[in-house]
Amino acid sequence: MSETTHDGGVAVSDRPSPDDGLSAGELAAKYGLAVSGARPGLAEYVRQLWGRRHFILAFSQAKLTAQYSQAKLGQLWQVATPLLNALVYFLIFGLILKADRGMDREVYIPFLVTGVFVFTFTQSSVMAGVRAISGNLGLVRALHFPRAALPVSFSLQQLQQLLFSMIVLFLVAVGFGSYPGLSWLLIVPVLALQFLFNTGLAMIMARLGAKTPDLAQLMPFVMRTWMYASGVMFSIPIMLEDKPAWIADILQWNPAAIYMDLMRFALIDGYGSGNLPPHVWAVAGGWAVLVAVGGFVYFWKAEERYGRG
Repeated sequence: MSETTHDGGVAVSDRPSPDDGLSAGELAAKYGLAVSGARPGLAEYVRQLWGRRHFILAFSQAKLTAQYSQAKLGQLWQVATPLLNALVYFLIFGLILKADRGMDREVYIPFLVTGVFVFTFTQSSVMAGVRAISGNLGLVRALHFPRAALPVSFSLQQLQQLLFSMIVLFLVAVGFGSYPGLSWLLIVPVLALQFLFNTGLAMIMARLGAKTPDLAQLMPFVMRTWMYASGVMFSIPIMLEDKPAWIADILQWNPAAIYMDLMRFALIDGYGSGNLPPHVWAVAGGWAVLVAVGGFVYFWKAEERYGRG
């Protein structure tokens, strides 16, 4: 466009831009722009996570290898740590406090070791989940990937550690008279259900820990309370037989106790179905599905906020 000035000259003005008057959102839509790190839809998020499955596996294996790389005994600590915990609990609860009441020594020792190993699986998954985002901010800020890959990877790391430790658990069971049988096949679905539960719980804690890093300092006390309430060192029905029945029912139905009792039932010949609450498999599956699905959706809803300070 041009116009004549007062001195007879011709001034040329810029043509109006076709983008004049458009809002930022309208400009982004016009040119196909999207928010960096925006949360994808749930189905697309699942697809992206599946596409990173090789990264998840490799990351979990690398973490597992590096965990005890500075220790002289290396990976043997994966087995030694829960075994030493079991020994301490046996000395305190088995010998001094007589928490083995109602059980023979051949049943109580594998009962205790199984409880320690199985609960440690959940405990370690939760503690790793709390730090999954806050402890890996450099990775989160440097690379674009589904953030759920981190808590899933840490849960997978703990599963691999438990599988390595199961060799010792088998030896303990056999050493006290529980030999391999068809019931040992139940170990596979028990671990699968517990892994789903642990992964969902790790994702819940990862989101909470990303917002409140101090949660990592509180969780050891929470997990210790949960351990004592789950019958790791004692049989809940026997220990609480003189208390109102609803107390034992609540403690037996908590997921940590459910998965421990199912593993004990699978491994220990002297630990029969009478020690299990009714509909135990349905409850175990319900806990796994509820926490896994709920934890995944809860984590996904905050996807675009992770690592943003």
